[in-house]
Amino acid sequence: MTVKKKIALFDLDHTLIPIDSDYEWGEFTIALGWCDSTEFKRRNAEFFAQYRAGTLDVHDYVCFATQAMREQGAIKSKAAHARFMAEVVQKAITRPARELVEEHRAAGDELVIVTATNEFVTRPIAEIFGVKELIAVELERDAQGWLMGKIKGTPSFREGKVTRVEQWLSVRNLSWDDVETTFYTDSMNDLALLEKATHPVATNADERLRALATERGWRILDLF
Repeated sequence: MTVKKKIALFDLDHTLIPIDSDYEWGEFTIALGWCDSTEFKRRNAEFFAQYRAGTLDVHDYVCFATQAMREQGAIKSKAAHARFMAEVVQKAITRPARELVEEHRAAGDELVIVTATNEFVTRPIAEIFGVKELIAVELERDAQGWLMGKIKGTPSFREGKVTRVEQWLSVRNLSWDDVETTFYTDSMNDLALLEKATHPVATNADERLRALATERGWRILDLF
């Protein structure tokens, strides 16, 4: 009998960290004076509500979310993000979340963060958890290597998370049949990947996902 490779898949926002990193990064740029506070807050809250409702157009959101960074340029944006990591993200990471990741690492599982937030915001967060494999929304870049406000390839959002994980597996000459996956997420937006996972775990679940997990007998985990 072939032993299947074990993979632990983690959503990020409200799953491993008790904040929405993209939303908080937007708020951080407001504090830096990079954009009109009133208008940005209105649109950011609007997009966040759409995400919660499952109606978000991720392409429109990424164009909006990266505008301030594109205007400020790479050097200022990277420096600001380092401050954001120290002042916001580091303080938000909890011991139970770190311990969950370490449990899977100790068991020899491959660790992968699968998030609908873009790579610029999330790569440093994945590094804090010691997770090298990040499946995030990839961004188109110009000749100088800086952001253009468009998504590259399939966004890792809703059903796109399944597509991106399949692509990740394919590169490693693996298929769903070759792996035993555990997937942690808080959101109904991730239902497609939850249904693909060997072991779906509703983590800090929103009301709808908690109800569905209860109905289907999925594990429910509250980290914070």
